Amino acid sequence: MHQEHEYVVQLEWTGNKGSGTSNYRSYQRSHRISAAGKMTIEGSSDPAFLGDPTRYNPEELLLASLASCHMLWFLHLCATAGVVITAYTDEPQGRMAETAAGGGHFVEVLLRPQVRVSEAAMIAQTPALHERAHALCFIANSVNFAVRTAGDCQVG
Repeated sequence: MHQEHEYVVQLEWTGNKGSGTSNYRSYQRSHRISAAGKMTIEGSSDPAFLGDPTRYNPEELLLASLASCHMLWFLHLCATAGVVITAYTDEPQGRMAETAAGGGHFVEVLLRPQVRVSEAAMIAQTPALHERAHALCFIANSVNFAVRTAGDCQVG
């Protein structure tokens, strides 16, 4: 049986400096992302588009969504396969191209997980588990650009 899940967040623009969007430079791109019972995320646009560099931009949040979805699936698959993960980090990198019309799109994202397992014999299983995690990731299945994985696995 297939299930559907619904998600709701609140988005509030906080960048009105008094004259709204009277011109392109008259407002800040600052905003808040929240959901009931959760911490608020302070957002903005990329600094290239007049955003606040101290706040997360939508492009960074997309990278974080892809990386965390992959990680959560990978950890699940490892747990069911008997592969004991002792540490996991990632530093995903994405490439976006602007279009002549002023918009843009992601061209690709590269996930770079660094994984530690409890025993050397488990290392051989991790590439296939990464492939399966990628195939199952809800977020990767929802985007129209390549999401690749190139990581490393060590004992530790």
